Amino acid sequence: MDATQRIVIAGASGLIGSALARSLVADGHQVLRLVRRPAETADEVEWDPKRSRIRAAALAGCDAVVNLAGAGIGDHRWTDAYKRELRDSRVLGTAALAEAVASLDTPPRVFLNGSAVGYYGDTGDRAVDETAPAGDGFLSSVCVEWEEAAGPAVDAGVRTVFSRTGLVVAREGGAWGRMFPLFKAGLGGRLGDGGQYWSFIARHDEVAALRHLLDTDSLSGPVNVTSPHPVTNREVTAAMGRALHRPTLFPAPTPALRLVLGEMASEVLGSQRVLPTRLLESGFRFAFPTIDDAVRAALR
Repeated sequence: MDATQRIVIAGASGLIGSALARSLVADGHQVLRLVRRPAETADEVEWDPKRSRIRAAALAGCDAVVNLAGAGIGDHRWTDAYKRELRDSRVLGTAALAEAVASLDTPPRVFLNGSAVGYYGDTGDRAVDETAPAGDGFLSSVCVEWEEAAGPAVDAGVRTVFSRTGLVVAREGGAWGRMFPLFKAGLGGRLGDGGQYWSFIARHDEVAALRHLLDTDSLSGPVNVTSPHPVTNREVTAAMGRALHRPTLFPAPTPALRLVLGEMASEVLGSQRVLPTRLLESGFRFAFPTIDDAVRAALR
């Protein structure tokens, strides 16, 4: 991205969106943030993703639209109501943005829409890339609908990319944001038997990868945004202990996780060994490819 560009971001207050917005602004680009309240500054536009409402005119003249909006997967127990929230916050918002993008006389050159490695379901020890089909389970079905909701942008000929993101290693939020305090207190340990694969990515690499997707005209469709070296939860536990110089003697047994987390426990205990084949083939290089690299980067 050499010339100054105008980029619209939905989800700009989240863990990834905020970091992406800072990176773009630091390089001189104009970022327009979509907010779910009355706009307070010139760089904000109000929208209502649940009601699929956004003024298409607000997107006029933008070079790219990035949609990272969605309720937090682990923010609440998965009641039926919260599962609807998880689904609707992604699918309805994506549909609203895709329709607005498609309606513009001069649409943006790229629509970058969030997705997740949850698309693949539980892959066990089997490594999968973007050629793998959707898996089973609630998150898989949400990811399928999430990506399908971008159909109007695809049909309008806008280059549309789905960033299937793994677990982002950061202290400020997400799954790792909850793990760091526990491990720092010496209360960390493996989850279940620890043999399940986690597909992770350092937040620095996440932001760099999203910018790479915005810039690389040859990329469209699904792209896995994960480290090329997925590891087991047991290996994650060991890496956290090494980085924080703490013991990791407090495993969370499977029955306890199922009792506390309910249906969401199947995702915590599920295994996803996902590889970023298309990202690597397009020339992207990771700054923090290993779990030790990613954890140390988060601590810095």
